[in-house]
Amino acid sequence: MTNLLKEIISLCKRRGFVFPSSEIYGGFSSCYDFGPLGVEVKRNIKKNWWKQTVRLHKDVVGLDSGILMSPKIWKASGHLSAGFADELMECKECHKRFRVDKIDSDTCPECGGEFTEPKQFNLMMETYTGPIQNEDSKAYLRPETAQGIYINFKNVMDSRRLKLPFGIAQIGKAFRNEITPKNYIFRTREFEQMEMQWFCDPDDADMYFEYWKKQRLNWYLELGVDKDKLRFNEIEKEERAHYAKKQIDLEYKFPFGWQEIEGIHNRGDWDLSNHSKHSHQDLKYQDKEKDKEYYPYVIETSVGVERSFLAFMVDAYQKVEGGRDEKSKKKQEKVLKLHKKLAPIKVAVFPLIKKEQDLVNKAKEVYEKLKLDFSTEYDEAGSIGRRYRRQDEIGTPFCVTCDFDTLEDKSVTIRDRDTMEQERVKVKNLKEILRKKLRDNHPKYFDVQKNKTK
Repeated sequence: MTNLLKEIISLCKRRGFVFPSSEIYGGFSSCYDFGPLGVEVKRNIKKNWWKQTVRLHKDVVGLDSGILMSPKIWKASGHLSAGFADELMECKECHKRFRVDKIDSDTCPECGGEFTEPKQFNLMMETYTGPIQNEDSKAYLRPETAQGIYINFKNVMDSRRLKLPFGIAQIGKAFRNEITPKNYIFRTREFEQMEMQWFCDPDDADMYFEYWKKQRLNWYLELGVDKDKLRFNEIEKEERAHYAKKQIDLEYKFPFGWQEIEGIHNRGDWDLSNHSKHSHQDLKYQDKEKDKEYYPYVIETSVGVERSFLAFMVDAYQKVEGGRDEKSKKKQEKVLKLHKKLAPIKVAVFPLIKKEQDLVNKAKEVYEKLKLDFSTEYDEAGSIGRRYRRQDEIGTPFCVTCDFDTLEDKSVTIRDRDTMEQERVKVKNLKEILRKKLRDNHPKYFDVQKNKTK
């Protein structure tokens, strides 16, 4: 594990972003709980993804399908076959298990023992429904959210009177019984996905693939990710998923190397044609304008919430040697320069001195006025410098300080996290000024069908 990743993990634990799951019982491998600040960042990630994907596209609608679904769905999708399985070997001595494609030698890397013969290990997590546990009551925790979209394709289309092309978006939990989860929250057995499936005429699939590829890259750039740490990696035919006619991974340069944070796929008509075959329901699209019938092709964008969370944290994390100002006595200060849309706390309010009750009362009054409009935190512990540094470390864009002049001129000081510039403003104008500084300057409205902005 790299030093940078260790520092990120330490910050996340210490400041309340991410905790190891079940820690008081010794922990539970590869599972994590998101703390008070972490849950706010996750909500902001999902909110901004939903806005860019659904609200700003007139032809994309939402869905929330169930985690538990008929096992027939997973048979039709191929998840119960060898195609959704890893080859697993077990050491005869220490009994640890490893994926075959991750082992470079004939002996166990832990103890040098011999391996058993490889066996297929399906990644689906099993459970049972009802009071009796047998084959008839067996079910599975979904390994992806996409299948819930495909089986509701006709329901959504008919109920909303939609015509192709259109998209269905969903955010939800998924579960995979990974053999070797690793790299903190990057690869875990329980995770959250943000997926959009765009249904279109097969003749238009290449055009829409390029459109969504561009849209997805721009989303990360608009949220402040360093463009030099993002790249597209096109997967060759022999390595990509069996259903994919084209597959591109959007990768981020993590401390542990370039890794996928999002997949963009042309899935062809695999999904709807297979569900039509297994369910005996006609899922073909009757295109009256073009006078033809076909199974729609699917362009998929699939994002891991935790993976993007980690990428945003790594990208925002900075260390400033010698402190951030002349008064600082710290040899090194840490700043989390999260984009203002993602920051868990938008505004922090301080009294200059805790012992001065008039300042405390005024600061609390300002805090009460702001908290209904912004994610706001009140802090009076320690020196003003320490309070600034605490907020810098959790990514708060703006700090508001009430000082002795506030009592006379009814003005406060706004301090900018990134520039460290301070601006004096009237309390009566404070809310509107902060609103402008935090304003979501969203992109123009998108019309995907015309493949241009309005």
